[in-house]
Amino acid sequence: MITTNPFAELAAVIPPAAMQTYVVLMVLLAAGGTILDILHKKSAKYFFENAKRAQQSATRSVGGGEKVGIALKTVGKEVLTSGEFANPQRRMSHLLTMYGFILLVVTTLILIFGYPAEAAPAVLPLLWHLGAAMLAAGGYWFWFVIRVDVSSEGHPWYRVNRADLFIVSLLATATFALLWSFTQGFGAIGWLFFVLFVAATTALFGTVYWSKFAHMFFKPAAAYQKRITKADGSAENLPTLSRAEPEQQRRHSMELLRDAPMDMGLGIKREAPNHY
Repeated sequence: MITTNPFAELAAVIPPAAMQTYVVLMVLLAAGGTILDILHKKSAKYFFENAKRAQQSATRSVGGGEKVGIALKTVGKEVLTSGEFANPQRRMSHLLTMYGFILLVVTTLILIFGYPAEAAPAVLPLLWHLGAAMLAAGGYWFWFVIRVDVSSEGHPWYRVNRADLFIVSLLATATFALLWSFTQGFGAIGWLFFVLFVAATTALFGTVYWSKFAHMFFKPAAAYQKRITKADGSAENLPTLSRAEPEQQRRHSMELLRDAPMDMGLGIKREAPNHY
């Protein structure tokens, strides 16, 4: 079952051209929502203005070769391995969700455009199901265990806000994709899960403007810029933990902290905030 192309069986009822048109529409919705989100929040404008201010505060110049090295480090840590997460559970959950989503999207594109009405190599449907399963595992792990309002603030797991739109639609997409695939050929129940799968996918890509989807594109750029500011000494005009640079202490916005130890306050990292 997991090595069978689910879209090939669907092609007997829905023309491949219709499925391909739907996928193109989802891509356009995601791209349009991302652009609108960037324009509305002025993320790009803030990013470039912040980079310009950082250059004015830089204490050294960063060469082209060093920038390439920083870019590779950013890709290796913040992008490919999510190394910015100090919590190992949060990091693993994020990796499962991220790579599961990538697998699901890429294999969906290959199956719908490459094998819309025929059997595909067994590895492709296998990866499609694996991607959906990884996405569901990472997403449900985050939803029930790791979410800060559940784990640290004591709110019930079923409390949903608009900020949860992205993760809810993401989980619904993975869940109904698997249920639809496993119930194909079972009549009405199979079609019910298919309709829910399409509805969840439409919600996921159609609500990008109101979700955290655009964050996936801005985050690597922000991580790269943060590394650049550390390398050129500007540090986004924030104090660092370097005791060898007295001018860093003068960057504290509170005069009371300017004479305090640079590592003051890090005791907050000793235990998880779960005193609710």
